[in-house]
This record gives sequence, structure tokens and C-alpha cells, in this order.
Amino acid sequence: KLQQQSSELPGSDRQGSFLAYVLTPSAESPGICVRLFVTSNKKSGGLNRGKEILLRSIFLGYSRPDYLCGEDEEIMRLLKVAISNYHGQPLISGSMGYMTLQAMLPTGRCFWKNLENDALIKGEERQLEIEWGSNDQQEHRLDVRVAPQGVVVLSEPPLYIDPEEHKAGALQAPDFDSRQLKLLLQAPSIPQKHVDEFSKRMVIDIPEINLPPPTPVKTREISDIDPLPLLILYADEINGYTTHMIVVRFIYDEVQISPLLDGEHVVINGKKEIIRLSRSMESEEEALQQLSGMGLMPARELHGDDMVLYFHEDSQMESARKWHQFLEEEIPHLQHQGWRIIQDETFRLNFHDAEEWHAGIEEESQNNWFNLSFDITVNGKTIPLLPLVTQILQNYELDDLPETLTVSLEHNDYLKLPSKTVRPILKTLHELYDSASKSSDEKLRLSQFDAARIAEMESDGLFSIKGGEALRELGRKLRDFEGIEEVEPPATLQAELRNYQRQGLNWLQFLREYNLGGVLADDMGLGKTIQTLTHLLIEKKSGRMQSPCLIVAPTSLMGNWRREAQRFTPELSVLILQGSERHQHFDSIGEYDLVLTTYPLLSRDTEILLQHHYHYLILDEAQTIKNPRAKSARLVRTLKANHRLCLTGTPMENHLGELWALFDFLMPGFLGNIQFFNRHYRTPVEKHGETDKRRLLSKRVKPFMLRRTKGEVAKELPSKTEMIRSIPLGKQQATLYESIRLSMEQKVRQTIKSKGLARSHITILDALLKLRQCCCDPSLLSLEQAKQVKESAKLELLMDLLPELLEEGRRI
Repeated sequence: KLQQQSSELPGSDRQGSFLAYVLTPSAESPGICVRLFVTSNKKSGGLNRGKEILLRSIFLGYSRPDYLCGEDEEIMRLLKVAISNYHGQPLISGSMGYMTLQAMLPTGRCFWKNLENDALIKGEERQLEIEWGSNDQQEHRLDVRVAPQGVVVLSEPPLYIDPEEHKAGALQAPDFDSRQLKLLLQAPSIPQKHVDEFSKRMVIDIPEINLPPPTPVKTREISDIDPLPLLILYADEINGYTTHMIVVRFIYDEVQISPLLDGEHVVINGKKEIIRLSRSMESEEEALQQLSGMGLMPARELHGDDMVLYFHEDSQMESARKWHQFLEEEIPHLQHQGWRIIQDETFRLNFHDAEEWHAGIEEESQNNWFNLSFDITVNGKTIPLLPLVTQILQNYELDDLPETLTVSLEHNDYLKLPSKTVRPILKTLHELYDSASKSSDEKLRLSQFDAARIAEMESDGLFSIKGGEALRELGRKLRDFEGIEEVEPPATLQAELRNYQRQGLNWLQFLREYNLGGVLADDMGLGKTIQTLTHLLIEKKSGRMQSPCLIVAPTSLMGNWRREAQRFTPELSVLILQGSERHQHFDSIGEYDLVLTTYPLLSRDTEILLQHHYHYLILDEAQTIKNPRAKSARLVRTLKANHRLCLTGTPMENHLGELWALFDFLMPGFLGNIQFFNRHYRTPVEKHGETDKRRLLSKRVKPFMLRRTKGEVAKELPSKTEMIRSIPLGKQQATLYESIRLSMEQKVRQTIKSKGLARSHITILDALLKLRQCCCDPSLLSLEQAKQVKESAKLELLMDLLPELLEEGRRI
């Protein structure tokens, strides 16, 4: 029927011109292009050579050319879609190309290459054959052909053209689409030396393609095998730093794969064979989770196909600690599970133990300062300790240390330190390191105030300390008061000291011996005054008191100091610089043992007081200087004395800054400057509630503050003690008292004279009441002149005593 149709071609008997379609191989790429010719029938048979026209010329015309018939118009529309560019020729490709060729064949005007050939007709379905062949150059090349013969048309689905039989039809190629066929047709030749590797790559990279490789490839199947985890430890330079890492792989029947490979089924190019591997994804994931639980994380930088893990920590010290834990604890556990561990030669992390700990003390010839050096011995080499302590303190809180510390020495060497062993010494060093100045030769310059902490460090037994025997002895005494010599009160003391008072005397003498200041902070009524007077009496008896002792106290306590000195230590001469007549005694200050003055008078008498160098400078009710910016607080710091002592029952009333103020007067620098103290003690304790800082501060000041409460020494106290204090009236209050006394005396005398003594009791009692009210507080009086008096000696003393009494829990 097809042959019959071809013999009855439309246009074969047609008069005039008509359009013919010529299919030719494309010069640009594998494919078939369509050329258009306007031709006509020869009288002798066949077609004239005709004239080639472009597709665009047909569409640019204002009317349909005469050579077009109705079926041509549909083909023109299909060709217009298939054209590659404005000046180009349409290509038979893809699904549109398939539709175009199928439309052209029935016209009887579709030819192969030229119009001289017979028109193409629809042929039977044929088979695509693909096989490898070789040429004279021993190159392997794909032979893609139509069986038994024909040209492949890259349409979708593919077609063929048989130039010999002038047929076109369907091409059976079930494993390939037109895109793949195009690639096969363009495939280059494979040189003989590359053919084996090419064959393997075909099996690995395109295992799904139904195309045998040029040469046979040996394959092996691996399945139903649990993987063996493999860790390769190595080091690499990243951004100028040595980074230690781990490559993770899994071994299946001695075949190593990366966990980063996609898919459960993978193909591996072995040296002699291709391996098709079915992975156990569950086992691999379980192993990776185990490593993640140890803190290992994927490296940010890509390392090819390998999975690379490392310890990502904020500090080198913490990273080294994790490595040490991994090497010492985790690896043996993993090996016990059957994991394989390989350590590359680049992996050189070394962890060492400290063999010996040394401390050396060099005492300076003056100012009671000393240099303290710390060293450790590692592998026979002596290493300064302070830089290592710096590393630890910069990376960890002392109360949150890991079980083992790893401190960088040099290169890839680290010192491992058990926290349990070094924590006590670290705390001591932390205090010393914070408060001391550091020298360029890795030594701490400390004062004798820190002797107690040296003793604590020595008692830990970790360090072998050399030198500074006297300082270490002082430290032991400051630490626990053991070895403080007992002092016998002078025989001329007119009192019997209680046991706790004798201990206080011993402590005062101990501080004086080592040129240290202190705060005697016993409760009110426990005898701070008599302990101090006994201490000063010993100083006079020993001949050490070569200059007077200056005692600064509140105005209300002047009389109490004088009375107790006269009563208990009459050998001590006392001068009270108080009142308007005190100036007449300025020239004789140096002739007395005790010189008493008040805080308000300091500013007035500064010039005179600064002319003398005192044996002792003692502040009673020393909380008066709790504000270091107050004028009196600044003045007492300028006075010169061999020794300084503070007496107070309330060393701290409101905040820790008051404690700092006392010790800044006693021993400047002992607690650092105010900025250091606030940063290291006050703010952490008061704002953040850091008990450790509170403990450190308490521990530091403990040797220099002696405080006993009444509860602690109750057994030594009498059942009740009555203390009578005489309080001098201020100038205004005394003037008011005297005016009332004179006026009431005159009134009483007149009443007695006119009424007699028996009938004058009310007037006498009224006079006594007014005098008593004036002494207690002038505001109790209803007199007009009393309202002008703002002084009240008893009220002022009460306000001085109240804080101390309240802190001691007294009933008032």
C-alpha cells in the first residue's frame, strides 16, 4: 500500500511548482536538518533541480505562496518551532522532530540528501545495535548503528532513515533516549592504555546504563557484613596552627569507605576489581553517634571525600584536655570494642607528668618584701610555673576545674595535672598572683603580709620550698597562731587579765614583733582598752617606747582612757589634748607616754601632730575612718608611727569597703588599692554572692583581726559588769547647764528663805529635774534658750555605741 502511495505522489502529476523537503546530516552536530526546495515535475520524469528557499521567507510573505498546499502549512508550523535560529535550518530532534518527520513522509515530497533520490516512504521498525570496536590505532570506539542498515534520527522517540531503500521508520532502542543516543554518537575513541580504567569508570559512574564496557571488568559483591570502624589520627597545618584531627572510615571485608558516601549501595574502584558494596547504615550511624558523644565535631574545612573530626573548643588548653581524655580513656574502650586505630606520624601529642615542684624565697634587704619563684621539673627540665598558672586561671574557674588539667608547654607537649592534687595550691597561687606584682623573670614580689599563705602552700606538701626560713616561720604563726610566744603582763599592771585578754596581749606583741598592723575587734565590754594599755606598758618597760603613743578616739571616750590608764597602768603618763587650753601642752607632747586626741581635733591640730614620730598610732572606735575620703581618714594616714593599731567592735557596718579602709590605714597595699579590692572582693561578694571570694577575703584578714564575742568568752566573764562613763558636755550644752544651775540656785535659796526647807521640796526637785534634763538632752527642756542648743553629749555617745551594741545582739 505504501508503494502504491509512493507511485501516486501528490504533485507527481501536478502542474506548476510545489514544495519538497530534503533531509541532510547536520554539519554542526549529530542530527538531521531539513532543507526546503521549490521544484516541479520534468516532462521526462523526475524533478527539476529546483530552488532552495529559507523557512523565514515563507512566513515573511504577505500571502501564501502558490507552491504551498494545505498539508504544507501544518508542516511549516512544526518546522518553525524546530528551527534553531533565525537564519538557520530546522533540525529533526526531540518530540517535535518526530512529529515533523511523521507529517512529511505521507506527502511523498520528503527526500534524503537531494531531489534526485526517490522520495522516502514509511518503513518497518528496526533495531538499534551498539558495540565496541577498534581501529588501526588500537583505539576503542562505540559503533552505534541500525540493523540491518540506516541512519539514526535523534527524535523522541528515535527514528531511522535507510538511504538505500529510501525508508524511514521507528527505531527500537528501549535503553536510551535521544539525549543519550546523541552522547553515544559523540563518544570519543578510547586509547588502548586507558581502556581498562575507562571500563571501570563506566561500571562505577554509570552502573545503570545497559552498555557493556570496552573490556570485561571483574566485580565483587559485599553485603550482610557489619562494618569495622577505623580511626586515623593525624595533624595538619591550618591557618598557621597545628590542628590534630581524626579521619573516620568504615571497613567492610578489608575495603575502606568514607561515611560521606551517598547511598546504601556504593560501587568502589579497587585496584584489580570493582566492588559493589551494600552498607550497614544503622551500624555506621551508631558508631558516629558514639564519637559525637565524646565531643568530636566535623571539621569546617573540607578534606576531600574523608570525614574529619576534631575537638572544637574555645581554648587550646581545653582542646588538649579533651585529646588527653580521648587518648587515655576512650581509645582503649574503642579498641576493646574492636575498633581499629591508626596513629599517623604527624600526630605528636605528648602528655607529661610533673616530677618535682619547687618554690624559692628571696628576701629583700629592706621593706619586708620578698620574691617568690615557682618551678616544676618535667622530663628533667626545669620550667617556670607562673605562666602555666596563668593558662589555668584564664581558662577555668577554680571551683569548676576538670578532673585533669592539661597545660601547654611547647610545641605539642602538655603537662597533665590532677585537679584534686593541685586545686589547693592553685587557690593559694591565685590569691598571690592576683595581689602581687610580677617580674620579668617569672617571680612574684610579695610583702610579709602574704606569709600565711606561703605557710598554707608549704603544708600542702606539694612544693619543696627553699629559703626564707624566718618568713616561713612567720607564716606558720600567722596561719594558726601556733608558736606565738606567751607574754607575761608586767608586775606593775594594776589588774588581773583574763585568759582571752592574755591571748589578745600575746597577739598584739606578735604583731609588733613583725611590724604588722591589726584590728582588735572584741565585743564591747571585753576590755579592748586594758589589753591595749597592758601592751603599751610592756613597750615602755622593754625600752622600745622611745616616743609617745598617739591615741585618737571619739570625744566621749577621752575621760574613759584617762581613768583606765590611771587605774590600771599608772606608770604611763597621759596627756589629753582637748579643750581650748590644749595649746599650752603642744610643746610637751614628746614628754608623755600616751597622747590622746579626738577625731574632730585632728584637722585643727594637724600641723602640731605631724611634727612628731609616734611609737604607736592607735585609733579607738576606728570605724570612724570607714569612709576613706573623709578628712579625718585622710589625716590619720599622714601621721608617722612605728606601729599602727585599730580598736573597734564593728569593723564593718555597711559594706566591705569599710574593712578595706581600716586595713589601708594599718597596712597600705595589704588588700590592694580600692579599685582592685572592689573588683576582686567587694563586687563578687556583695553583688554576686560569691562565697569563695568571701572565704578568700576572710582568710586573708584573719591573722590581722582578733575578734571575740561575749558568747565565746562567757565563762571568763563575771555575771554582770557595770561600766560608768563620764561624758564631758559640749560648749553650748555646758553653757546652758551653767545658766540653769545659777538661776535655779537663786530660786531655791529664795524659796527656802521664804517657806523654809520642809515646804521647799517641790522647788528643789524641779531644779534637779531641769539640770538632769539638760545633761540628758537639751531638747527635753521647755525653756526658750534650750531650743537654740543643738548639742547633746549623751545622745552623741549613744549613737556611737548603738551600731556596735546592735551587732553584738545587746538588749537596749
